[in-house]
Amino acid sequence: MSEILLEVENLRCSYGHIRALDGVDLRIPRGSVVTLIGNNGAGKSTTLNAICGVAPAVTEKRGKVTFSGKRIERQPSDRIVRMGISQVPEGRRIFAGLTVEENLFMGALSRNDRDRVEQDLRMVYSTFPVLSARRRHPGSHLSGGEQQMLAIGRGLMARPKLMLLDEPSLGLAPLVVREIFRIIREIHSGGTTILLVEQNARMALQTADFGYVLEKGRIALQAAAAELLSDSSVKRIYLGES
Repeated sequence: MSEILLEVENLRCSYGHIRALDGVDLRIPRGSVVTLIGNNGAGKSTTLNAICGVAPAVTEKRGKVTFSGKRIERQPSDRIVRMGISQVPEGRRIFAGLTVEENLFMGALSRNDRDRVEQDLRMVYSTFPVLSARRRHPGSHLSGGEQQMLAIGRGLMARPKLMLLDEPSLGLAPLVVREIFRIIREIHSGGTTILLVEQNARMALQTADFGYVLEKGRIALQAAAAELLSDSSVKRIYLGES
């Protein structure tokens, strides 16, 4: 059995009187791609933010989050990054006024191994040649797909053991979506474990090893990704099949 890299137990989060997560349990084996699918408002982004400690509007947060055998649910977000978790947020959130290269270096702020940072910068440029060509351009000059590549590249600069990807295909053209998912598979093949939140359920399940379906803050279904692809309720609700 694969080692469990991240385990979430009975995670509960509220915004004021609104319960966003109501007892979420997740297990992410090392070396896997796990996806979390669900409708808007189901609590997918809240789950990622709660894992990383970046949900400031949460008025209640309970449960247990264990990463590499250590409890992290009460750790500050910068320490969680240094431990090896990197989040690529929904909406990309690049620094529009900074150049591509400056954005990438922002992803390495928690590191002090300068030689390896330079090595990882070369790796990111090899993975995303368009970013290398535009390294001196402001982030605001990039297309939506290029900005998503920049956001992923910035996440890689933290040298994560686990990468949390929040809606990487959001707002992108189909051809660009296919390229983004090709890159996700390439990152995974390089040894990075991935937890993927994605509205495009079909692409997510075709990429993942295992999947969870989140409904109204609770895990409604969990199974191998191939099983979820053939599940009648998943087909009807999330894949648009009758």
